[in-house]
Amino acid sequence: MKERIILFTIVFGLGVFLYIFQSYFNTVWGLAFLCALMFVYAFFSSLAYHYKKRRLQKYPLIVNEDYKPFVSVLIPGHNEECVITHTVENILAMDYGNFEVIVIDDRSDDNTASVIKQLEKKYDKVTALIRDKDAFPGKSAVLNDAMQTAKGEAVLVFDADATVEPDFLTKLVPHLEPKDVGAVQARKVIRNKDCNFLTRCQNNEYTMDAHFQVSRDSVKGAVELRGNGELIKREALEDIGGWNNYTITDDLDMSTRLHIKGWDVRFCLDAVVYEEGIIYLWPLFRQRRRWLEGTFRRYLEYSGEALTSKDMSLRVSVDMFAYISEFIMPMWLIMEIIIRGFKVLAKDAPPHMLYSSIILGCVIGVAFLLAARYSLRRYDNLTRMQALKEAVETSVYLFVIWFPLVLFICLKILFLKKDMKWGKTAHGLVAEEEEHLAAKAKRLTKQVIDKAKEKVRI
Repeated sequence: MKERIILFTIVFGLGVFLYIFQSYFNTVWGLAFLCALMFVYAFFSSLAYHYKKRRLQKYPLIVNEDYKPFVSVLIPGHNEECVITHTVENILAMDYGNFEVIVIDDRSDDNTASVIKQLEKKYDKVTALIRDKDAFPGKSAVLNDAMQTAKGEAVLVFDADATVEPDFLTKLVPHLEPKDVGAVQARKVIRNKDCNFLTRCQNNEYTMDAHFQVSRDSVKGAVELRGNGELIKREALEDIGGWNNYTITDDLDMSTRLHIKGWDVRFCLDAVVYEEGIIYLWPLFRQRRRWLEGTFRRYLEYSGEALTSKDMSLRVSVDMFAYISEFIMPMWLIMEIIIRGFKVLAKDAPPHMLYSSIILGCVIGVAFLLAARYSLRRYDNLTRMQALKEAVETSVYLFVIWFPLVLFICLKILFLKKDMKWGKTAHGLVAEEEEHLAAKAKRLTKQVIDKAKEKVRI
């Protein structure tokens, strides 16, 4: 109810403001001012990144070789028999040495539990945790259960389809050493990015996210955890009371609670975790729906704590507001166009008032396109033309995916009862698709051979 009241106040207040004040002045300038502030902050973050990069070239980061905390690697899995073995064996190959692996079966309907038990027998570092069928659902509850077994001074969380390079932890751990740092997030990359249009755009989306995370890290802003490849200090985890069992986005919820408590969250660009991109549209919508709903709800739920926190730094507060503006801006733009369109049809406003809103929307779109191209050039080293082409594709993809979902999630929070629908991401679909294509090719080959044999008989 709290989330519904706050969101209703924001939407209703914005709508009333736009409807009334459009009669007195051009409110599109207010939107333009908001966008200008976002641009100035993005420019400042970019300058901070370049300054930090030059400073590190002059004074490289000194790694404390004695800081080697014992790390508990947690891998939750629900119906992951196709991928879990490869993931565990890949993670066991990390060169860090001082870690354990706890693999959790969360009420699976397939053979995940038996596969995990076999891994426990085969490898000394692996512990299998099989949850009861009536256990509390959700990834947060799984991780909280695993913490009862975990021995580590730090906890590293992976998805069941994750793969990393051997030096992953060696790169990640030094960033966790400072006393005020509670967690570190690795860069996420789509492993099967060349599979189809959707996976390519997802990888580009992750590249853009890495760009924003690097910028936020440069100003010590509100860097966020991303669920896969997150390293969390046990002290920080215990300080905030573990994971929230009643959230559908454990990583985003934890990020906000860490910031409220004054813990710093860092981003490590050099440590990369690879995961499987979604190859079908509907499962992608389900996943992004969960992410977006979790993003909205955690800000609405913790708005009071964030505003009154004495531990959260000013930098984090400003950065968090800048991030929230990314959601206010499209809501404002949509409402601006709808209200102006209604007034133009009712002949209460001249048509050029509507055109100014549409033009500003196009300007925002072009600015986003250029930002996408810039991040693809910087982090994926694409050529100018390839970066432009993929930036256009990704901009269209994000518009089609995110804009309808923003409207849907707002309506859901306002009018529907809160649920805990996880919208699980299916893993192993790439291998499944390859097997399907191989079987299809085999059938076609057999048909060709049979026809050839038939012609020979004739």
